[in-house]
Amino acid sequence: MKNSTIALIILCTTSVWAQDSPSATTYKKKVLDQAEVDFVSSYYVQDGQHAAVTGGIGTEKLEDFATNIVVAAPLNEDDVLTVDVGVSAYTSASSSNVNPFTSTSTSTGASGQGIQVINPKPKGTPWQASSGASAEGALFALNTSYSHSNDDRTKIWNAEASISHEFNYNSKGIGGGYTRLYNHKNTELSLKGNAYFDNWTIIYPTELKEYNRYGASFLGNGYFTGVSVFDQTQTVSHLYLPNTFKAWDSTTRNSFSTSFSFSQVLSKKLQFSLFFDILQQQGKLSTPYQRVYFQDKPNYYIGLKEYIPVYTSSSNVGVFQLADDIERMPSKRSKIPLGMRLNYYINEKIIFRSYYRYYWDDWGIKSHTLSIEFPVKLNDAITVYPMYRYYTQTASKYFAPYEQHLSTEKYYTSDYDLAGFDANQYGVGATYNDPLTRFGIFLLGLKNIDFRFNHYVRSDGLTANIASVSFKFLAN
Repeated sequence: MKNSTIALIILCTTSVWAQDSPSATTYKKKVLDQAEVDFVSSYYVQDGQHAAVTGGIGTEKLEDFATNIVVAAPLNEDDVLTVDVGVSAYTSASSSNVNPFTSTSTSTGASGQGIQVINPKPKGTPWQASSGASAEGALFALNTSYSHSNDDRTKIWNAEASISHEFNYNSKGIGGGYTRLYNHKNTELSLKGNAYFDNWTIIYPTELKEYNRYGASFLGNGYFTGVSVFDQTQTVSHLYLPNTFKAWDSTTRNSFSTSFSFSQVLSKKLQFSLFFDILQQQGKLSTPYQRVYFQDKPNYYIGLKEYIPVYTSSSNVGVFQLADDIERMPSKRSKIPLGMRLNYYINEKIIFRSYYRYYWDDWGIKSHTLSIEFPVKLNDAITVYPMYRYYTQTASKYFAPYEQHLSTEKYYTSDYDLAGFDANQYGVGATYNDPLTRFGIFLLGLKNIDFRFNHYVRSDGLTANIASVSFKFLAN
C-alpha cells in the first residue's frame, strides 16, 4: 500500500517600513498573498516475485493511481489554513491472494434462480492474481493544518489534524510544530511532534479464517466442505492443522514522532541543514493477512495437485499452499532517522542538491539513503532536473525467506520490505513557471507545472515506475 504525500512550504517575508513622514505606520505583508491550489496526480506500477501475502514468493504486481488537491488560504495577514484531500485507487495481485481460491460457481436452472455450488477442485496460485474482494482498493486521506506567523516573521507555529481510510485500515492523527528564525533569517530551527491512532479491520487468509471459525474440525466445514487437501506427495490428506495460528487479541496501532531540524545559510551560494527524528510505534505492527510457512512443518496444498512439484515456479498455475501461520512481530518498534541536506548554487543556470539519511531501528534494520539532483534552468520559464537515489538496508532480525522460519520462533515475517537489499532510482523532471499567471481556469491562474518520472530497481527483483504531474494555481 502505497500511499502519495504533498509538502507545502510557507514563504515568509520581511516587513516594509514606510518613511514618508514621522507618523508613518508599519506595513505588514501577508504571509500568503492569495489562495493557492495544487492539483497533483501520480501513477505507480510495480512487479516482483516476493509477495508477502503469499509467504515471500509470488507476484507483486500492483498499480496505483493517486490524486491530491491542496488548498492553502490566507485567513489574514498572519494565518494560513491548508486543506489536503487525497484519493488513491489501486489493484494488487498479491493482496487479491488473501483469498486466492476459486471454490464456488453459480448454476442457473429452469427457475432462473442462481444456486451456489461447491466446486470440488478449487484452483489458486501465488503467481497470478485472483478475483478476491481484496484485489482492488481505495485510500482516502484528509489533512488540515493551520499556521500562524508573528509580525516580523521569525516565529511560526502550526497545528494539524488528519484522517485516512482504507478497506482494512483507519488512521487519525494530530500534530503541531514551532519554527524560529535567527540571524536575519539565515538560521532556522524547527521542532515538530505528531501522533497517529490507527485501527485494523482484521482480514485473515481464507484457510486460517476457517480454522479460527471451526477449530480442529474445520476441514469438513465452511469453505473446506467437499474440498480436497493434498500433501507434498500429491496424496489427499486430512492432517493439515495450523495450530500455531492464534487470532489477534487487539487491533490498534499507535505511532508517535518528534522531529528536529536545523538549517543554515552558509554563504550566498551554500545552504546546509540537519534533521533527526525519534519515532515510537506500539500495538499490532504485523499484518494479519501475510502468510508464513515453516521449514519444520509439512506442506499442504489445495487446487490442482499436478502443479505441486513446480509450486515455487511461475509455471504453477493451479495450486496454492495452505499457510502455517501469519506474520508475527513485536508490539513495539523504535526508529531513529537522521540526515542532512546540502544545496549549492553553481551558477545562474545550475544548482546542486544533495540529501543523505541514516536510519536505525530496534528490529535490526540499518539503512543509508543518498540522493542528488541537478536543476538546470533552460530559460526564465523552464527548468529540467535529472535525479538519482541510492538506498541500501540490512535485514530485520525477524525476516527469513519462504519456508526458512521455524515454528519455535516467537516473531517471524517473510515480507521482503524487511529483507536486506540495495535499490537504485533514476529519474528526470521538468518545471514550467509563469509568475504572471497568464493562463488560467475559471478564477484560477496557472503559476507552474511540474512533471517527474522515476524508475526504481531493487536487488531482490522488484521494479517500479512512477510518473507524477502537479499544477499550482493562484486565486485571482
